[in-house]
Amino acid sequence: PYAKLTFSLSLALGTTITISSSHWMMAWTGLEINTLAIIPLISKHHHPRATEAAIKYFLVQAAASTLLLFSSMINAWYTGQWDITQLNHPTSSLLLTTAIAMKLGLVPFHFWFPEVLQGSPLTTAMLLSTVMKFPPITILLLTSHSLNPTLLTTMAIASAALGGWMGLNQTQIRKIL
Repeated sequence: PYAKLTFSLSLALGTTITISSSHWMMAWTGLEINTLAIIPLISKHHHPRATEAAIKYFLVQAAASTLLLFSSMINAWYTGQWDITQLNHPTSSLLLTTAIAMKLGLVPFHFWFPEVLQGSPLTTAMLLSTVMKFPPITILLLTSHSLNPTLLTTMAIASAALGGWMGLNQTQIRKIL
């Protein structure tokens, strides 16, 4: 009975750390706490689909976290700053955009998200679709002055259009959510 409480508190802690941090390492730590706390909730039901969803989620989030950490290290190498708002190097900006797009499940990094939602319990799928989006969106907002607005707008429009278009052909309601 205490396991679900522990994982829920860990989710709250990771989200709070990421949202309130101004240092790249603390933001990354909060994102990793979130990732590690949601995986047992995804695979709570001992079913092959739930296990597959947890593994897909872990692999995508690990790759995105690696890109985010690499982006912050490149920025720190060239600028000497670990502050989130001081993202000044163009390569760092592009890598961060890619990492955030992967974490949010934006086009073209969206194929994993419906599969993870399909294999997750409904309450966990709701968490993945809402609360788990807050930390990456916060990082996106803190660094928005340094990111390419054309690329962000293109990804947003493509995500909305492709999500609606792909949803028309979907027969499983959870993937549409």
